[in-house]
Amino acid sequence: MRDVAKTIGILGAGRVGTALARRAVAAGYEVRVATAKPVAEIALLLEIMAPGARADDAEAVVAGSDIVILALPLSKYRALRPELFAGKVVVDAMNYWAPTDGVIPEFEGAGSSSEVVQDHLAGARLVRSFNHMGYHEIDEAARPAGDPQRRALALAGDDGEARDLVAGFIDRIGFDPVDAGPLAASRGFATGGPIFGASLGRSEMRRRLQEAALAA
Repeated sequence: MRDVAKTIGILGAGRVGTALARRAVAAGYEVRVATAKPVAEIALLLEIMAPGARADDAEAVVAGSDIVILALPLSKYRALRPELFAGKVVVDAMNYWAPTDGVIPEFEGAGSSSEVVQDHLAGARLVRSFNHMGYHEIDEAARPAGDPQRRALALAGDDGEARDLVAGFIDRIGFDPVDAGPLAASRGFATGGPIFGASLGRSEMRRRLQEAALAA
């Protein structure tokens, strides 16, 4: 596992986006954040919610970041311009939850929401992670490497080098990465799935994901 990323870009400044921004800043990354709001307005929010993170427009954040995290409401994914993400390592931290998002037909019955997002961002090196943990736990559950209470965090994607880069980021911000393999394996991360919302160590998470893969 190698971590060569220096700059983390986050699209979205809600609870998940700002929690990840805080952890990334604390871990020593340069962090850039964009939303649909004017940059000056985002900057004011970040001063309170994620000091040290820098506001910018979405195009600049994507272009200038080694890892781009999608922390948007999933219903907004169609607004993402695929050409901006070509060749970029992109982390999908979004979830489909019809009671809050409303019914989105393309996600009904889909293998995983990330596979739909990957189809839209066809040139991106998409990795799914952070979606099975509550936003408050991103801050509260982080632990240094070797801590017996350190929590595991799963990731999946079809690009092995992208998974490796994201695994390094996960480790550096305070969690044990568990590489579940190809993006289709992220079906086990879904709301109500075997690891969703569960506080698990690395070995138990691997066991649950393996069982879910065998049952699929």
